[in-house]
Amino acid sequence: MGSHPVDEEVQMKAWQVAELGEPAQVMQLVEVAEPEPGPHQVVVRVLATPANFPDVLMCRGLYQVKPDLPFTPGVELCGEVVALGSEVTRFAVGDRVVGASTMPYGGFAELALMDEPMTFPAPDSLDDAQASSLYIGYQTGWFGLHRRAAIQEGETLLVHAAAGGVGSAAIQLGKAAGARVIGVVGGPDKAEVARRLGADVVVDRHEQDFVAVVKAETDGRGADVVYDPVGGETYTRSTKCIAWEGRILIIGFAGGDIQSAALNHALIKNYSIVGLHWGMYNLFDPPAVQECHRALTDLATQGLVAPLVSERLPLAGAADGVQRLADGTTVGRVVYEASPSA
Repeated sequence: MGSHPVDEEVQMKAWQVAELGEPAQVMQLVEVAEPEPGPHQVVVRVLATPANFPDVLMCRGLYQVKPDLPFTPGVELCGEVVALGSEVTRFAVGDRVVGASTMPYGGFAELALMDEPMTFPAPDSLDDAQASSLYIGYQTGWFGLHRRAAIQEGETLLVHAAAGGVGSAAIQLGKAAGARVIGVVGGPDKAEVARRLGADVVVDRHEQDFVAVVKAETDGRGADVVYDPVGGETYTRSTKCIAWEGRILIIGFAGGDIQSAALNHALIKNYSIVGLHWGMYNLFDPPAVQECHRALTDLATQGLVAPLVSERLPLAGAADGVQRLADGTTVGRVVYEASPSA
């Protein structure tokens, strides 16, 4: 970043949250000092950053990670390395990378900060907006389906919120694993997205009861794996259509209600309730995260996974995109892209 006199600090544009609340109210586009890398960090020119539900929760002060105010949201990104910390060995200036941002310098800015262990080469097969969306949602899906649920070819996978960022990744990863995928969405536009992503059966929950559809599609046996980022009543209903020795993956609680599990029901039907806090693998098993990225890169190269980018926004539109994600009106990935492609 070069050396500058203190009174000539180099500035960049960034969205900052200085007080907690709804994204559209608390995200402000301001000029802030450019980040400087620590020993194991890189500074990147942001190429693309998707809106994620953790960004919404951070703005509201409801996420498990509570950065000090003010901070810049944007928890994952694709960027070009422009400065290296003194101990960085895996990357060079000019590398195109994906991964997690380091608070308070998130991805909704011209420059962002990344820790080297949570930074990975961007797959050549994906454009900037797609690559930016490969990290959290697809890592979560891969660890959930393969490591936690051990999904097998020929099994039936039920995916809730199937047109969203996390659910859309689960559809593609389920199909890549050879599963039959039933996607649950809310509304005809989201149903069309789930079909485009490859879901074998799509249920509009406003029009149909997903429990009845799952039972009909599986001859009464039920879904082998349920991928649930919604929680609440969605979880409770899922227990009505889980197969013998099925696995219900607890991904999150986007519906706002954290349910209590009826453990006697799990005992009687012989199913597993499986938790997934993907982020903790970065602490407890970093090599597994590296291996997952290699697997996802291979799947992307083969054309089996590609994040569905529904909107590409300029920096000025980022707060609106995050708010619409919060309101549940988006499909696929809404991405701030520094140089939107035609």
